[in-house]
Amino acid sequence: MTKQKFNITGMTCSACSAHVEKAVRKLEGIKAADVSLMTNSMTAEFNEEILSSEDIIAAIIRSGYGASLPRKVGARVQTAPQEDTMAQELASMKGRMIWSFVFLIPLFYISMGHMMGAPLPSFLLGHENAVAFGLTQLLLTLPVMYLNDKYYKVGFKTLWNRAPNMDSLIAVGSSAAVVYGVFAIYQMGYGLGHGDMELVAKYHMDLYFESAGMILTLITMGKFLETRSKGKTGEAITRLMDLAPKTATVLREGVETEIPVEEVQVGDRVVVRPGQSIPVDGVIVEGQSAVDESALTGESIPVDKGIGDKVAAASINKSGFFTFEASRVGEDTTLAQMIRLVEEASASKAPIAKLADKVAGVFVPVVMAIALVAAAAWLVTGHSATQALTAGVAVLVISCPCALGLATPVAIMVGTGKGAENGILIKSAEALETLHTVNTIVLDKTGTLTQGRPVVTDILPVGAPGVKEEDLLWIAYCLEKPSEHPLAAAIVEEAERRKIQHQLVQVKDFEAIHGRGVRAELGDHVQFGGNRAMMEEEGIDLGEWAAKADELAAQGKTPLYFADQPERELLGIIAVADTPKPSSKDAVAAFQELGLDVVMLTGDNRRTAEAIGRELGVTQVIAEVLPQDKERKIAALQQEGKKVAMVGDGINDAPALARAEVGLAIGAGTDVAIESADIVLMKSDLLDVAAAVELSRATIRNIKQNLFWAFFYNSLGIPLAAGVFYAALNWQLNPMFAAAAMSLSSVTVVTNALHLRFFKSKYQSEAPAAPACDGACPLELKDNTNQGGNKTMKKTMMIEGMMCTHCTGRVEKALAAIDGVSAVEMSLEGKSAVLTLSKDVDNQVLTDAVTQAGYEVESVQ
Repeated sequence: MTKQKFNITGMTCSACSAHVEKAVRKLEGIKAADVSLMTNSMTAEFNEEILSSEDIIAAIIRSGYGASLPRKVGARVQTAPQEDTMAQELASMKGRMIWSFVFLIPLFYISMGHMMGAPLPSFLLGHENAVAFGLTQLLLTLPVMYLNDKYYKVGFKTLWNRAPNMDSLIAVGSSAAVVYGVFAIYQMGYGLGHGDMELVAKYHMDLYFESAGMILTLITMGKFLETRSKGKTGEAITRLMDLAPKTATVLREGVETEIPVEEVQVGDRVVVRPGQSIPVDGVIVEGQSAVDESALTGESIPVDKGIGDKVAAASINKSGFFTFEASRVGEDTTLAQMIRLVEEASASKAPIAKLADKVAGVFVPVVMAIALVAAAAWLVTGHSATQALTAGVAVLVISCPCALGLATPVAIMVGTGKGAENGILIKSAEALETLHTVNTIVLDKTGTLTQGRPVVTDILPVGAPGVKEEDLLWIAYCLEKPSEHPLAAAIVEEAERRKIQHQLVQVKDFEAIHGRGVRAELGDHVQFGGNRAMMEEEGIDLGEWAAKADELAAQGKTPLYFADQPERELLGIIAVADTPKPSSKDAVAAFQELGLDVVMLTGDNRRTAEAIGRELGVTQVIAEVLPQDKERKIAALQQEGKKVAMVGDGINDAPALARAEVGLAIGAGTDVAIESADIVLMKSDLLDVAAAVELSRATIRNIKQNLFWAFFYNSLGIPLAAGVFYAALNWQLNPMFAAAAMSLSSVTVVTNALHLRFFKSKYQSEAPAAPACDGACPLELKDNTNQGGNKTMKKTMMIEGMMCTHCTGRVEKALAAIDGVSAVEMSLEGKSAVLTLSKDVDNQVLTDAVTQAGYEVESVQ
């Protein structure tokens, strides 16, 4: 099966998207087809042996719409609408709207002004000038129709293809009004020619040209406001795309060369200076720095990176100079995957949206039938053709299902974009909708609730002569350093973290005893460390320390014993455990506050799992479960009637993630996580799961509000337009007010959806804020000495005009080129550049470099 995206033109409402889907799904070899009205695109999955992309495009064109494949830009596929395209569309619509009003205002004045006492030219006054009165209005209406001919081209084309849409309603309604107006002009001409002034008087005020002009102009204005608002819903994708730098500095034959980022290849050495964005994913091979990954993970605090650490495209080098080797480029970078996931989620349909599409698919023909019935009813009951036409046209206009079609996709797009901003990547609209229905959260233990690696928790020397806590840790370090066991790595890491300074001891005759521990000769003593079985085999008396070890084990920790062989005495116990993440306890409390049952599902031993469960407040623990059995446990919970969200690392939990109603993968950017889960969390923080649940609930609440307003307008407007209330209350909706109400309904729905942009979860994890300068701590010019003994100085420049990372990159490049500037640290938030100088550089030289780059220097300190 092949998955392909198509760009579609000509769609204006959910009836359009429903007809396109229907036309494509009829084709043999199609597995799935999802059309997005928001992005004017379709994602189709099909058998390429049976069907080709050209066949699908032909089917879309036959249904009355345009289609094409996304164009390539360099090495990347342009998967999202560019800002300039949106700007051009808005500019075009704005031009049509303004010129429509230019002709509508005099048209409205001529047709309605005299009713409000406004003067008219004499050649338009009186029944004797009725034909001139009508022709003038027609001549003012024709430019409005020409400016908005898109409605007629698309509307009648789709009507001819038996797939009427919103444009069909507008085209038929406004055309009917104009045709009736032309008919009225002929009648008045006939009356004047035959002296029948009664006939002239009958049609003199029944010209509907102003209604046709008003309908077209107001709908164009509504479409303009709607498109401008829709552009805001895609800001998350646009911001993500703008994060990627356009160029990269690579080392080619030892020379730094600046090339377009599309030309970076796997294996290239890429140079990154302070303030620059990282162009592609890779691994640092030289240097170190603090990297701001907030754009990808939402973490506000920069992360320290050194040799061997991974860096991702679009993160920002805050300080230091480093070189990394490109490992993932183009569409394979973490940023590109994020963009693709957000787009796919925006383009996909939630079940609630599919229901709206089905309604819209039959809505237009039903509305046309209602309009005909309403017009016929007015005629049959003895009313004039004018009243019948008013009812029919008003029904057609008020019923345009724009709001209905926008109710769900706008909210979905804003919701998924908001999730991406917070490091929560939602792969489909269905996942976003389903998440609000779950009542049970199943959590993997290792790597999800816990750190995923063992750390030292307790160091207990037994009090042997000369053995203190640091001495015990040093002995354990010497014994365990040659070992490759994960528990040994925890001891080595703890010793190195504490930087214990002891005399080096030569390790001889190291031996790793499988299932027991390690043994080695340290200096002139043979010492060993391992589990209780090893101690018993060596004849070590544990005494009261056996009970202490049992107490540690009951807490979910693994006690490791260390002893001296010649003396046959216990030196101490070091406990190692996979400890909970700092936010895990708060996350479990958040789930319970949200009304969710929390279940821990792990393959670890029961005692350890229950100890972790007690510590975190998890009420149900299912332990000692093999990876292949996790999926069965999820199925068993579902059979009990529970809707399950599974949270795991996305590798050994893949079957369980797929089985659950919603699978959430902890861990940023892993391929298996992206494949197996419905939602990918860029930060390994369980609080983001609670935030995702809250976001899902907020989005669905917003969709329901939108659907209410969409149905409210139509359910109230159609009877009012048809004249149902005319007999009792003398109410009937004029077509002009119908057009205004229809446009207002669309703008109301989009505006309501945009409220999601201000969503902020109370459970979202927040890193501690960096200490801020309150104005009393200005950076001073300092003299210090580097490792080589050369004098260095620092200067701080305050710079105006920098708006993005590209700006800081240009300023950094200009300053770094100055002789004597050894390092530049840019701050976009602080509008500043901190320079490290190897020799004194005149302030004017620095200022001139920034000015030539196009920015303004406020001060140099």
